[in-house]
Amino acid sequence: MTDQSLPATATGEAVLHGLDLSYFTGKVQAYLRYAEIPHRFAEMDTAALRRAAQMTGMAQMPAIELADGRWMTDSTAIIGWFDASGATTVPVTPTDPATAFLAALIEDYADEWLWRPALHYRWSYPMDAWHMGRRIAAEMLRDVPGPLWLRQWGIIARQRHRYLARDGVTPATRAHVESLYLRNLDWPEAILSRRPFLLGERPSLADFGYFASMFRHFGLDPTPSRILRDRAPSVFLWLARMWAARASRLSGPAPDQVPGDLDPILRDIGGAYLPYLADNARAHAAGLSTFDTVTEGVTYHLPPHPYRVWCLDQLQRRFEALPEAAAATVRARLEATGAWDPLWAVRHPRSGFDPLDRLPFLTPGTAWAER
Repeated sequence: MTDQSLPATATGEAVLHGLDLSYFTGKVQAYLRYAEIPHRFAEMDTAALRRAAQMTGMAQMPAIELADGRWMTDSTAIIGWFDASGATTVPVTPTDPATAFLAALIEDYADEWLWRPALHYRWSYPMDAWHMGRRIAAEMLRDVPGPLWLRQWGIIARQRHRYLARDGVTPATRAHVESLYLRNLDWPEAILSRRPFLLGERPSLADFGYFASMFRHFGLDPTPSRILRDRAPSVFLWLARMWAARASRLSGPAPDQVPGDLDPILRDIGGAYLPYLADNARAHAAGLSTFDTVTEGVTYHLPPHPYRVWCLDQLQRRFEALPEAAAATVRARLEATGAWDPLWAVRHPRSGFDPLDRLPFLTPGTAWAER
């Protein structure tokens, strides 16, 4: 067995630092497996998380330590960098510019908009909270002194405060939060019952965006996994297909279009996700500590999320970089699904994140800047 304490420079492999119950760790791990990039997994404890923060300026997982000593952060940027570096012969970023933009839009939606239901199911339901709290206490908090039960109680209390109370999950919003999960089972179920991956014969960015929540939260935690197995068996099968997929073993063509059966997802992006991003950006620009946003008649009381301000700006910049023909194709598709106007409701908001455009190679001095 490889010694997980060895740095990347000692083995020549990339080291993926994270937890195997982590939302974004699972996403990056599945990508590295698919792209057949040599790596090993090192399970984080609190000391490892602090070290990652010292190297990247971001106390988050996963982080990748390359053999040349550089550290990487942000799951989407990590995948984009490996795709562009030629590390894999079949990138998951589509080569067609219009398809690439729409896949990236869906990936951003799945990454950020499914976060709330994923954390809700993990920490609102007692069985799920007890089970996952105990795992985190035993695994990530293994270097924290004190009895296991006390670490478990502490992590449950912290997560419920941070990811439920502070993220708008209340008795008044709970049914709506769960409806978001259910519709994001039904839409992919209809698609994946007809083809192996969301856009076609190979995984794309859209698949990896959905995989983050579906694999390590909805597919793992007791309550949502039971719903997943009963309601969306094709999605359940897709999880295993994604985990087993290797670029060299798939013979189908890379995706070159976003099929029409993904329009329900694009409509939800236009009707719910992008309006939230705009409200979040306005609140951040105004320096508010909290703001209200209304989604499908349900009011959420939330703190501004600076990273999601950056997400909105990046989507706009990505569109503006499209060739003329691709931009026309994308605009027509977004107008048809109600996502065009919401994309531009707040133009190029300033987040303060990654001001030197260095992702995924951030350092403490380059991660954030004053607004």
